[in-house]
Amino acid sequence: MHTGKMHADEPDVDTALVHRLIAAQFPQWAGLPVEPVGSLGTSNAMYRLGEDMVVRLPRTAGAADDVEKEHAWLPRLAPSLPIAIPVPLGKGTPAQGYPWHWSVYRWLDGERPAIGRIAEPGLLARDLAHFVTALHRMDPADGPASYRSEHLAERDPATRAAIAQLRGIVDTDAATDAWDAALLTPARRGPAVWIHADLQPGNLLMLHGRLSAVIDFGCLGLGDPAVDLIAAWYVLPTEARGIFRAALGVDDAAWARGRGWALSIALLELSYYQDTNPVMTGIARQVIHEVLADHEHAA
Repeated sequence: MHTGKMHADEPDVDTALVHRLIAAQFPQWAGLPVEPVGSLGTSNAMYRLGEDMVVRLPRTAGAADDVEKEHAWLPRLAPSLPIAIPVPLGKGTPAQGYPWHWSVYRWLDGERPAIGRIAEPGLLARDLAHFVTALHRMDPADGPASYRSEHLAERDPATRAAIAQLRGIVDTDAATDAWDAALLTPARRGPAVWIHADLQPGNLLMLHGRLSAVIDFGCLGLGDPAVDLIAAWYVLPTEARGIFRAALGVDDAAWARGRGWALSIALLELSYYQDTNPVMTGIARQVIHEVLADHEHAA
């Protein structure tokens, strides 16, 4: 798992810093051991605190902006969701040379899905659909816009730039064709709903073959529910996608928008992280492969 820097101007963090921050701001936990947590996440550095907690230090100013949102909304959403999500235990302030607010959460046990080696993908598809359905049905009153709340067309310049940058790495002609098709999909009509907006393998935990937790809600907010369909290509094998779609009752337009979101996100991840996060870029390559295969089959 990746624990090094992935962004320009990312602050220096290590176990010594975490010890100092905890001792100064949460002295009741000062004697607990601190260990770095290997993670696919790109927004936060994580350190396990004792047996039951985890410290999350934002890697970027944008991720730091999510701290207030997560502390405000996750405790309100958690009781109505069928799968565990992180609930904050403490909010730290800038100190010891670290520039932003940070969080302490309860530790959630589980392993991320091993893509291509999921024992019962149909069960995972149903568990994901159960979570997504419950989240989309929650009262959107006063909710913030998701980090991914824009229409697909607004992602066009960045997505095409990523395709151009990846010439020789991906099939850019096929990617352009699939992206063009996604842009022709009718936009959703209706009010925005709560979405997680980043249902990737690194943000899911499994125990005993079942989905046990959904984590990393930095993209949380209101948006098109099709954004959460990216899990179909990021997490599920081909044979389980139909189960996921059927459980959600998704129409053709929403499915096509979800596929477009998965393609755009994966292209941007591959172009941005290809030199810094080999695990994430490996997943992004696989997602692009799956989306292009699906598009060719649907065409």
